[in-house]
Amino acid sequence: MAYLCELSSTQKVYLDSQANQTVVTTVTSSPGQQQQSSSSFTTGSWTSPPQVYRHNGGITIEIETAQGKYYINVQGNSMGMVNHPPSTNQSQMLQLQQVSSIPNATMSPMKPMEPMKMEPMKPMEPMKMEPMEMRMGNMEMRLNSPEQSTHPTRHFCSQCGASVKPEDRFCSSCGHRLDS
Repeated sequence: MAYLCELSSTQKVYLDSQANQTVVTTVTSSPGQQQQSSSSFTTGSWTSPPQVYRHNGGITIEIETAQGKYYINVQGNSMGMVNHPPSTNQSQMLQLQQVSSIPNATMSPMKPMEPMKMEPMKPMEPMKMEPMEMRMGNMEMRLNSPEQSTHPTRHFCSQCGASVKPEDRFCSSCGHRLDS
């Protein structure tokens, strides 16, 4: 047996007893959109129809079972069990309608993704290295192409990195003493 409680023109709450579970489904709709959220609570089988109360903190659903009364608080799409009923002087009892079932999600299931088509990788082309020099302190590294091997090596100041001549004793840019 399922029940519907219309909270407003855009928000509805469905209640359903399934074995020992109470299923609460909220449905919020607006033009072109619908949002649905469901939660299930272990309450036992219902012994009487549920009752719904509106209060400042949303709504509280009262479920009566052979094990006792259970209270489910709903605020927007958030739901949870609470230990006490709402205050009767600050709440309003809402009307419930019997319905044949709770709504299913109207969105069709997604189709599985198709496997990716893999093409074999092409071999990498060898990298062309340009001549390179690097110097840090008294360490130096050079990569020269064969045609550059006849040219003199360029030197750099270990302090500021400016280009210096091999015969210079001081850097012309920063004045740092150059080690030979």
